[in-house]
Amino acid sequence: MLPAERHRRISAVVDRAGTISTEALADQLQVSAETVRRDLGRMERRGILRRVRGGAASLAVVRQFGGEEASFADRTASHPEAKAAIGRAAAALVENGAIVAIDIGTTAVQIAHALPRDFRGTVVTPSLQVARVVSALPRAGVLLPGGRLRGGDLACSGPETVRFFAGIHPDIAFLGCGGVDPAAGVTDYHYEEIATKERILANSACVYAIADGSKWGRVAGYRVCAPGDCTAVITDGSAAAALVAAVGETGCEVLVV
Repeated sequence: MLPAERHRRISAVVDRAGTISTEALADQLQVSAETVRRDLGRMERRGILRRVRGGAASLAVVRQFGGEEASFADRTASHPEAKAAIGRAAAALVENGAIVAIDIGTTAVQIAHALPRDFRGTVVTPSLQVARVVSALPRAGVLLPGGRLRGGDLACSGPETVRFFAGIHPDIAFLGCGGVDPAAGVTDYHYEEIATKERILANSACVYAIADGSKWGRVAGYRVCAPGDCTAVITDGSAAAALVAAVGETGCEVLVV
């Protein structure tokens, strides 16, 4: 295969996946990893993509590295099948009678949608988007904090929100995030919401970070925790295998759906 054709195919794959590992590209193109690394270097110099640890990222993903999160509507339309699969896998872990903390984000909303209609338990959430969905379940209770409301995600934050979660000890929690990286850990974009996530993490019996494959290798502006502080990360099959393995080596289980 000529270099120009490889570059065209790499560009298409990276744009579609958001992030992808060198090994995955080499496997798809049936070339060596070293050949892929050389191609990625040339393509980065031409401004086509960005090299990241273990692979490459599309420019759309790179624009979010600097700390600016895409809109709720844009994120809802991005990777919907993966988010729905993660939502179903997360909801399957929830038992009747449980106190369940569901964090902020488009994947968190999918967990709410995946809860069975006969779910009996209490959902605590800083997200009005999540609360709206769960409130339609006839036997489920919903608890919401006060605090400052951020548009789009309709997310509560601030001292009132942190105090609310300080008094609750969930049986299971699902943390949304902007990125998962073996070195940087679980990160997110909104500084004022980190304290709420930390409190949920500290008080919950088990905690699952939820991240579709596009978030692997991405580092948002603010650290939530190390991967090993979570019980597991729930992700989909598009996550870069090298990054999944590296996070697994930190002691954090990775559940691929």
